[in-house]
Amino acid sequence: MINKRIKLNALQSRTLALFQELAKSSETSTKIDGTDDIAIMYMPEPHGNHVHIGNFVVSAKDASGFNNEKVWKALERKGLAQSEFPFRFILTKAGIDFKTGLKGAFDISDH
Repeated sequence: MINKRIKLNALQSRTLALFQELAKSSETSTKIDGTDDIAIMYMPEPHGNHVHIGNFVVSAKDASGFNNEKVWKALERKGLAQSEFPFRFILTKAGIDFKTGLKGAFDISDH
């Protein structure tokens, strides 16, 4: 059987890529014991027109999926995450490894 390719819309891709960045830091995430999954425990809040995620500064518009339950549920349906909206987002191994095509798309923060 051939695996069906997972397709994400632009907002889902950006949101997943940002969750992947948050998963890299122990300040925003924690590994779930006995699994390869990572729970995102802290969602940064936008200030002004941007939000800081790791070493990146991202427009608040690009991070709007953090507050969108439909995006969380779509990523869950696709097997990339478990949604505990709005409290916690869990990246599955598939979500951690998924290639969004957005590597290098975010700007390094200057402050």
